[in-house]
Amino acid sequence: MDGDTKQSGQVNQALRAEVPLIVVLATTLAFLAFGKDWLSDLSNPLWLALMFGWLFAVILWAALKVVHHADCLALKLGEPYGTLILTLSVISIEVLMIAALMLGGSNNPTLARDTMFAVIMIVLNGMVGLTLLLGALRHGEQSYNLQGANAYLSVIIPLALLTLALPNVTVTTAAPTLSGFQSVFLIFICVALYGTFLAIQTLRHKHYFTDPAAQAVSGDAEHGHGIFPLRSVPFHALLLLAYLIPVVLLAKKLAAPVDYGIEELHLPAALGGFIVAALVLTPEAVGAVQAALADRLQRAVNIFLGSVMATIGLTVPAVLVISLVTGKTVELGLQGADMLMLVVTLMVSMVTFSAANTNLLQGVVHLTLFLAYLMLIFAP
Repeated sequence: MDGDTKQSGQVNQALRAEVPLIVVLATTLAFLAFGKDWLSDLSNPLWLALMFGWLFAVILWAALKVVHHADCLALKLGEPYGTLILTLSVISIEVLMIAALMLGGSNNPTLARDTMFAVIMIVLNGMVGLTLLLGALRHGEQSYNLQGANAYLSVIIPLALLTLALPNVTVTTAAPTLSGFQSVFLIFICVALYGTFLAIQTLRHKHYFTDPAAQAVSGDAEHGHGIFPLRSVPFHALLLLAYLIPVVLLAKKLAAPVDYGIEELHLPAALGGFIVAALVLTPEAVGAVQAALADRLQRAVNIFLGSVMATIGLTVPAVLVISLVTGKTVELGLQGADMLMLVVTLMVSMVTFSAANTNLLQGVVHLTLFLAYLMLIFAP
């Protein structure tokens, strides 16, 4: 009986810990069923505030649970698999969302470009800056595996420039587009580079993406995670998806009150895409900050650099294949100040991750670039 009682108590504890899932799924089903009617008329300020507040709160709650289960998987599987699961889950669903908008919505040739650029700026400047700043304020200097960061950047830099800069200087087609042959070549390059990196990360050089200093205490982490004990890998994986999918579905619904508010307040159109992208990236942002505060900077590095690489490596092939199949035009080349921001961000990232220790100054520099990006949204 004692064993049965203990097992029953563990089951009840697990169920109580997942009460937010009921709220998240109920909200998602409600907006899938009635969202079109609820969001059709947002002229009443109180109704607009209610819709925005409800969606924002549920998305944030779900995102925090995504981080919890991804962190549990990281402890169960070890690095780099835990953060790889989180990154691929978020980015894959983000790619599916872009593909759905391209296939079912109006023709927006800059959708993929704007989304990728927003992710790069949010992650490499906003997330990196906040993570390094908060980590430095709590722990001073923090260390990570320099070989892993260099491996990430060695793929991110050519991917970013080949996809977001090269279309502006080719002469086969009018900038910022690519010809069919160039598109096929870029698809092959993205898949080959990303596939090679995954092989390095998970097979040949896994030690590049783990913190050697943490290996000595890794066994202690298996006993639990926060106030909730660790469960099986399938348990955490299924619940991660159960929380993650509603985050993306509800983020699309949140676009309606955001776009309406922007239109009424005459704010820049790019702000809507930025808000939705930021919410979709919330699970990774929270995970990176929590890891840095716990002095596990290697996990944070795996999260934010892996997120940027996966965004480019998965989004570009997907949208170019859709473009080739449907004939829809895709504009990838960045224009004007955005191109300058991309180059500066990549240069600063190279400097930041050129030494095995980080400090407060680096976080401030990246946050400064992030503020410059936000400024350019309002004053392009």
